[in-house]
Amino acid sequence: MLASETSSPAPAPRRRRWLLWAPLLLLCAAAGGWLGLKHSSTGRQAELASGYIAHVVCSCRYVGGRDMASCETDREPGTEIVQIEDDTSKRTITARAPLLSRRIARFDPEFGCTLDPP
Repeated sequence: MLASETSSPAPAPRRRRWLLWAPLLLLCAAAGGWLGLKHSSTGRQAELASGYIAHVVCSCRYVGGRDMASCETDREPGTEIVQIEDDTSKRTITARAPLLSRRIARFDPEFGCTLDPP
């Protein structure tokens, strides 16, 4: 038997190493993309839109005394992506732009609706 006939495949350790590093590289790329999007003009617009919607819906709901279905008609065009959550026990409205922004507006009988700091 010759030594060249009994050679084993050498790429196995390299392949194993690649399988370990590939998910980490993908995670880093995704995190970098998310951070880039969050701090871009799109992220700032999402922050502005979620704050605006939280304040408008809080004012409609707790200052105006209207129900949530009626408050949905006060939204500006282009803000449909912002999701709204109402917590009646705390008198807060939470508005979220998925993966980018979350703002909370609180109702105070003395001051009306105010936004929490981001």
